[in-house]
Amino acid sequence: MKYCQHCAGSITHHIPPGDDKLRYCCIACDVVFYQNPNNIVGTLPIYEDKVLLCRRAIEPRRGKWTLPAGFMENGETTLHGAIRETLEEAGATVVPADCSLYTLFNLPYINQVYLFFRTSLRAPEFHAGEESLEVALFAEEEVPWSELAFPVVRITLEQYFADRREGVFPVRMFDLHYSAEGQLSTFLISSSTSNRNN
Repeated sequence: MKYCQHCAGSITHHIPPGDDKLRYCCIACDVVFYQNPNNIVGTLPIYEDKVLLCRRAIEPRRGKWTLPAGFMENGETTLHGAIRETLEEAGATVVPADCSLYTLFNLPYINQVYLFFRTSLRAPEFHAGEESLEVALFAEEEVPWSELAFPVVRITLEQYFADRREGVFPVRMFDLHYSAEGQLSTFLISSSTSNRNN
């Protein structure tokens, strides 16, 4: 960022008065430009005993399998963003009444927050959207575990199949951190119990 979008003045990168973080600030009009984490919203779509996955047609991780998800847009709720992404990426229609929050992930190292909603597909109707090479239903033993795109997808799927065996589906929040050596650590921060079965 070089110029202010309000007055076209020069931008500096400093800690403004009363703050404790580096911000982009306009020298001329004193506007502070805040950069906040991105929210990624998606679903864990289930039909009978299978989950719906998409094979990515875009980077990052092109060709790998993922749950339908993407960046939340301004003017929409987390749930409606997840439903939109499911339609766009997997061609699957999901209704709010069939959805419940399932996993939340904090990824401070890349300034992202992921939210996945567990949902039931009312019919096995889906197709690949522009950002997907293909879309398919997988039983637990059929999931391409070595070809999953992101850790949050693997964790969500592992939790779901384990919860399904127990018949209880807690809502869980995780923090994910990378060490200086590049090792990923996952921390369960909170869990609440839901008795709704799928």
